[in-house]
Amino acid sequence: MAKNLLIVESPAKAKTIEKILGSDFEVKSCYGHIRDLEKDEMGIDVKKGFKPRYIVPEDKQKVVKELKQLAKKSGEVWLATDEDREGEAISWHLCEVLDLDPLITKRIVFHEITKPAIKSAVDKPRTVNMNLVNAQQARRILDRIVGFELSPVLWRKMSMRGNLSAGRVQSVAVRIIVERERAINAFKAISSFKVEGFFHAKDLNGKKIIFKAEGSKKANAEDAEQFLNGCIGASYKVTDIQKKPARKSPAAPFTTSTLQQEASRKLGYGVSKTMLIAQKLYEAGHITYMRTDSVNLSDTAMQDISKQIASSYGKEYLQTRKFKNKNESAQEAHEAIRPTYMDKNQVDIADGQRLYDLIWKRTMASQMSDAELEKTVAQINISTNSEILQAEGEVMKFDGFLKVYNEGRDEEDEMEEQSTEGMLPPLVVGQSLELKELLATERYTRPQPRYTEASLVKKLEELGIGRPSTYAPTISTVLKRGYVEKRDKEGIKRDFRLLKLSENKITKVIEQENTGAEKSKLFPTDLGAVITDFLIQHFDNVMDYGFTAKIENEFDNIADGKEDWSLMLNEFYKPFKKEVEETMEKAERISGERDLGIDPVSGKKVIARMGRYGPMVQIGDSADTEDKPKFAKLKTDQSIETIVLDEALELFKLPRTLGQFENENVQVNIGRFGPYIAHDKQFYSLPKEFDPYEVTLEEATPIITEKRQAKSERTIKVFEKEKIQLLKGPYGPYIKKGLRNFPIPKEQQDNVQDLKIDEVQKMIEYAIANPSKGKRRAKK
Repeated sequence: MAKNLLIVESPAKAKTIEKILGSDFEVKSCYGHIRDLEKDEMGIDVKKGFKPRYIVPEDKQKVVKELKQLAKKSGEVWLATDEDREGEAISWHLCEVLDLDPLITKRIVFHEITKPAIKSAVDKPRTVNMNLVNAQQARRILDRIVGFELSPVLWRKMSMRGNLSAGRVQSVAVRIIVERERAINAFKAISSFKVEGFFHAKDLNGKKIIFKAEGSKKANAEDAEQFLNGCIGASYKVTDIQKKPARKSPAAPFTTSTLQQEASRKLGYGVSKTMLIAQKLYEAGHITYMRTDSVNLSDTAMQDISKQIASSYGKEYLQTRKFKNKNESAQEAHEAIRPTYMDKNQVDIADGQRLYDLIWKRTMASQMSDAELEKTVAQINISTNSEILQAEGEVMKFDGFLKVYNEGRDEEDEMEEQSTEGMLPPLVVGQSLELKELLATERYTRPQPRYTEASLVKKLEELGIGRPSTYAPTISTVLKRGYVEKRDKEGIKRDFRLLKLSENKITKVIEQENTGAEKSKLFPTDLGAVITDFLIQHFDNVMDYGFTAKIENEFDNIADGKEDWSLMLNEFYKPFKKEVEETMEKAERISGERDLGIDPVSGKKVIARMGRYGPMVQIGDSADTEDKPKFAKLKTDQSIETIVLDEALELFKLPRTLGQFENENVQVNIGRFGPYIAHDKQFYSLPKEFDPYEVTLEEATPIITEKRQAKSERTIKVFEKEKIQLLKGPYGPYIKKGLRNFPIPKEQQDNVQDLKIDEVQKMIEYAIANPSKGKRRAKK
């Protein structure tokens, strides 16, 4: 009897499921999408209701051929691709290429790869849900339209080289980052003085300890000093104590976005890394499906979690609760991300243990008791004036869920809610206190922090832009395109005034505050900012947050069968196409040009703008045919929007002559590929740790000798006239001509030193004529 053929998306998942189903099924992988839109004319027939034209890409033809052969000899074909819209679309595409009827072909879904879940799915198959397929097609077609129509506008209107592109979600994501950066640049810090008093008191063991109390902020140094003067010789007494019980509840189980955020805060993982590891955990059967915006837990899972909590920590730690989604349009409302088996603490997935541990703890904590606290607030009277100091503290009465897990916080949340609570000694009303010192410290307001990958996902979700499956690819795209980059930035060093009252004397000190470095934040590039401005000016609908969220809701309506996908696309396309045509015809070229002032030497205008190879500054007018303008590249930490005249003029100090080495001048400059040293008609890359504007001759000469030696050690032979080199590489000898490398056939690699120029040129000609022959096969 022929076996049933079950098709899944990944080979790892196939192995796990085949073990569960046994000998009646053969489980094979289609390796994700097996069809895509044609490239010609967008692959969409707009006049025929946006009918898509699909092809099987070259890299999937072998997979499709194998599946066709297996389908013909199988008893029945079952489709078990992922349970979201993308998975539903893949099942439909499989029906199309394998000649299966989607109305009768068995389609199964499950949100965890466990024996009960798989067996239950097989017992209750359904057919392909065409509403979900149409929602996926609508997204794919609309995104293809936006990308294919907008990208040529950028190519025409911008002189910069590179693979420029625009996208419905990616361009809005860049806008969010650009607007935050501009808000940071426009932010004006305001200072105020924070009042803190430090007092001596005895703890329960009679040991003298120090605790802190805070007073009201003072607007300026004069007010702060006046307050401290008014406290000279004062006595301090506790006038009131309030104790209030407080409770702290756990967070909901993980959704895709909250997992990405928490993995970023606690593990330092980027969004793509988190999803890659989560995918492996899911396919191995360790966690439920990792693309979800539901916080729901199944009844079976709740029972499993409750049992684990009671046995591990005791019944007093158990408090079951149901969570509800804040987002009403939550799609794919299956289950939250949780372990499939709560009694499993260890997994054998590479890099998977830390993420699994995070998921396990979050799931456990969600069904544990509230933490119980006692908050104490003490009011302290100052005898010489009417001001009040306030000391706050809290005592943990019962740890509850905090025994297992405490949710991390974003930098923005920490800024908004800075807790002053700490441990307090036992205090009583009427108690006199001994002052150690009273401080008035100047503090500065800070702008909102730059986005991390995870906090950007949080913002996109808040705005209703994108869905669980789109967050990671959106961020990867904007980074790859060079519209956004991840950088570490040095913190702000700023002087502040400290006024101290101690032993009835006021001391004034100027100290320095360092806010600390920003780690792996998202910075918009000048390219990203310039393109964002252009798109907002000419395609305000596409770039509007509300409009983008509305489109997402329409996809949801299509998935629910409430809206026709071709009518929705038509409503979008007509005004959009008109905007594209008008922009292509009338819009000026994009330069992001900004006037900086006048060069004091030449009297010519200095501007910052986008050039062919990136952001640059220019002295003089490009239209001046007699006196050509001068150009200089911006440093990596400089921007068209923030650079000032003095900084721009500094850039024209290159090339710099550092002195002589071996009777030849040593120069440093910046080229297309970055800073370099020029010496004796040779060029050497300047390492990143050296600034081309500050590097000295003493620092440059060792670089020349080291790189020259390294070059000579890898040089086998040089044909000077033809400018061809035979070099040693990590994978064996090769030919270098100009900037291109060419392979040397294996049978001739042992006698490279003896090769003649005509033999080498034939190898180059053969490699050019047969480009695929020289490529190394990628490891699978």
